[in-house]
Amino acid sequence: MLWVGWPVHPAPAPLLLLVGLVPLLRLEQVLRTQGARTGRFWWLSYLFLLLWNVLTTYWVAYSTLGGGIAANILNAALQSLPLLAFWHTRRRLGPVLGYLGFVVYWLAFEQLHLTWDLSWPWLTLGNGFAMVPSWVQWYEYTGQLGGSLWVLLANLAVFWVLFGRQELGAPRVLGMRWRPWLAAFAALVVPLLVSFAIDARWQEKGPAAEVVVVQPNIDPFQEKFAGGANYIPPAQQLQRLVSLTESALTPQTKLVLWPETALEETHWENQLAQQPDVQRVQSLVAAHPGMRLITGITSVSSYASKEVASPTARFRDDLGYYDVFNAALHVSSPTGPLQVYHKSKLVPGVEKVPGWLNSALGTIDLGGVVGSYGSQEQRTVFRSFSPTADSSLRVAPVICYESVYSDYVSEYVRRGATLIGIITNDGWWSDSPGYKQHLTYGRLRAIETRRDIARSANTGISGFINQRGDIVQQTDWWVPAVSRYTVHLNDELTFYTRHGELLGHAVQAVAVLLLGFVVVRRFIK
Repeated sequence: MLWVGWPVHPAPAPLLLLVGLVPLLRLEQVLRTQGARTGRFWWLSYLFLLLWNVLTTYWVAYSTLGGGIAANILNAALQSLPLLAFWHTRRRLGPVLGYLGFVVYWLAFEQLHLTWDLSWPWLTLGNGFAMVPSWVQWYEYTGQLGGSLWVLLANLAVFWVLFGRQELGAPRVLGMRWRPWLAAFAALVVPLLVSFAIDARWQEKGPAAEVVVVQPNIDPFQEKFAGGANYIPPAQQLQRLVSLTESALTPQTKLVLWPETALEETHWENQLAQQPDVQRVQSLVAAHPGMRLITGITSVSSYASKEVASPTARFRDDLGYYDVFNAALHVSSPTGPLQVYHKSKLVPGVEKVPGWLNSALGTIDLGGVVGSYGSQEQRTVFRSFSPTADSSLRVAPVICYESVYSDYVSEYVRRGATLIGIITNDGWWSDSPGYKQHLTYGRLRAIETRRDIARSANTGISGFINQRGDIVQQTDWWVPAVSRYTVHLNDELTFYTRHGELLGHAVQAVAVLLLGFVVVRRFIK
């Protein structure tokens, strides 16, 4: 049920998410009444979670078989930890606090999974509604964890109706004694009604700007990187990008977006202006006054000594200490300053391995530079410093995997972004649900921030998403393409953007208190 309800299965399939955890709650109830040991519950719940992971994200193995298998096995194991905490809490503190723990522990885990070194929030429950943005317009207040809360409460309410009346009775909520069927109806329907009301009145906000996104469709396995069987030299890759771009430009075009690592060769950041491909981009911008261009690039920055080097720095005898970045480059004028943003939400095992795992596991090679990439502390918003430029066009350069993170993307908006520009390469996963899920998750980021999204994919799907989360234009899969659309540049802040992840931090505090209570009760007769 969780798999069928997950993107990219269309409505009404996501309704299954609201009941898909009921079997897990019933499993805990039956095993507890049978007096089963903790280990039995863990194994059965782990198999439940592993099946969901494999069915939903099996495509990770298309890029690297070993990494895909490890990702599914490890993520299911991590997801089982909040269920173990729920098992012990229910046994020691009774049904009310026990089932409260089920909700709190899962949300606290999802918040942790958004922030730590092995972060993999692809299966955050709130992401499950990405195919039906009209159901979750209230994400502008709660972010994706609000959707997770909805899933957990709805499942708990349905479980209460079907199996939990003797345990839970009719608890008092908001000063009233709720019958189970009434609670289930409210948990399932009220969020939908609120969302439909918001959706009906929403209008695009902000001045208009014409944007062009380019999809060069260069096979990352065979053509993109040196060593591929049909490797395309960087100059030819660049020419394809330029030709596609020029075919769609008009005098009104304000921004062009090229995909992740579009400029394939490694570039030293202190010499960017001297690189031939960067100069070619500058000449393209010069030929079209008023136009700016953002492109993916692989960049390198050096350090004077080990003492000032970053924790991710590498060392070579001929180069000294240096960092490699998966970066975005902003060219706003032919001769003006070049702006660079370093991707900072790095894919675990692919672009980043925590120091405590690095020596044991190494890093998976996906065609680029092997080893952990560098990152930066703050989000960079690309602005034009030209006095004649459109000051309302301020772009968030979101690189690939970063678009899965609610609060991370909202930080760009807090720093002034009026448009989200996602640059990515989704060709690693073949024609699977992977690149489609990645596209749809962007719809939730649009709702949370109320920002239009322009999306340029090397291979995958490029296009545009409006502030309501609707995909208003998209290219086909695995074809060279270019797309042009007029976006709106909203500068208002949503409640979620202004205040950040309140829900996630709150449940983490409650989870610590509840676990502490469980530990105390363990030693008090």
